[in-house]
Amino acid sequence: MLLDINWEEQTIPEHERERIKKYFEQGIAEAIRVAEGPGEAEVSLTLVDDQRIHELNRDYRGVDRPTDVLSFALRDEVEDEPEILDFEEVILGDIIISVERARLQANDYGHSLERELVYLAVHGTLHLMGYDHETEEDKAEMRHQEETVMNKIGLFRE
Repeated sequence: MLLDINWEEQTIPEHERERIKKYFEQGIAEAIRVAEGPGEAEVSLTLVDDQRIHELNRDYRGVDRPTDVLSFALRDEVEDEPEILDFEEVILGDIIISVERARLQANDYGHSLERELVYLAVHGTLHLMGYDHETEEDKAEMRHQEETVMNKIGLFRE
């Protein structure tokens, strides 16, 4: 799996980024695996502030407020679409996370910022893989998969 991380939001110190990056890689790869995704995949992850995620949420979803995570899937297949190029890695899409929102939620839930950031990345990855939470049944399945991944990589609820 190829993970491209863009640290637009600058409040996470450099010395913590490498450890968090490893958890991002593990969590996203495991989320793809539990969702039975492609063996080789590419995901772009961008960490932003509330102002930027608010703009994206408003512009792309029509929701005029900040949110914790947005996912933009690039895997939507169109029927009868020819495959023009054969890439080794499937580009799944983009995940955008608000570090400000994650920090608030980590405090609210009583766990680390690291766990919340990775949880949001896993949540976003499952969206890229087609999961949603529109119905209670879908929400329960998605939550189960999220907790399976988080437990597998050792980031338990505290």
